Amino acid sequence: MNAEKRRRLERQAMEIRITGLKMVEKAHSGHIGGAFSMSELMSVLYFDKMNIRPEEPKWEDRDRFVLSKGHCTVALYPTLALRGFFDVSVLDTFRKIDGHLSGHAEMKYVPGVDMSTGSLGQGFSTAVGMAAGGKLAGKDFTVYAIMGDGEIQEGQIWEACMYAGAKGLDNLIGIVDSNKVQLDGTVKEILDTGDLVKKFESFGFFVQSIDGHDVEAISAAIDRAKAEKGRPSMIIANTVKGKCISFMEGKCEWHGKTPNEEQFKAAFDELYARAAELEG
Repeated sequence: MNAEKRRRLERQAMEIRITGLKMVEKAHSGHIGGAFSMSELMSVLYFDKMNIRPEEPKWEDRDRFVLSKGHCTVALYPTLALRGFFDVSVLDTFRKIDGHLSGHAEMKYVPGVDMSTGSLGQGFSTAVGMAAGGKLAGKDFTVYAIMGDGEIQEGQIWEACMYAGAKGLDNLIGIVDSNKVQLDGTVKEILDTGDLVKKFESFGFFVQSIDGHDVEAISAAIDRAKAEKGRPSMIIANTVKGKCISFMEGKCEWHGKTPNEEQFKAAFDELYARAAELEG
């Protein structure tokens, strides 16, 4: 990846964060921590890798994306708006009773959302079904799914893995946003999921562990996963919850907490400063 492309994707990730924080400020609600840990992942997927047509959201041959940790719409909706699926002004309706941008991913009314999610564990099962359906239909699209590392404590995740591995779904790329922190503590202290590389490998996955904030590493891992034939892929993206806002980073209380006025100002100041650095 050349320096210009790297900088473009890094800037895009920062724009996703800034746009998402504006959305939360307007709504006085939203899950910031887990959205900010996955912003680089969304930047690379939607602005580099995925074969999609924003002007034709239901295009049959498009790549599919499932946000299995469906509460992190503070990353999803801004990404879709910035990519052109709908106007950025629509983000002002986030969590409003007369709008359709609900707190969890909503597919019926929101262009670009391939699956409604929120009940943890169910999204990845749906992604596996999409991948299986693609195989049966003779399609060559890729299905991507992002899970939380707290979410994979759900047993349904591992049932889906068993099926995906047994059926050799090489059109499926799962990504674990491994920020090590969930709603009320660290993953390790609540329910330690152990060695994720070995776990997913045991279900027949090709597994890579990367820095989930390094756009070049993300891009290379996706390319390597797409080249793997005969088995599904899983990317363990090691990230920081609340990334880019110093007082939020790595803290479980910012899973779904809304900042006060002073905290919003401090958060925006940090994000704009980082964006300015990327502008060079």
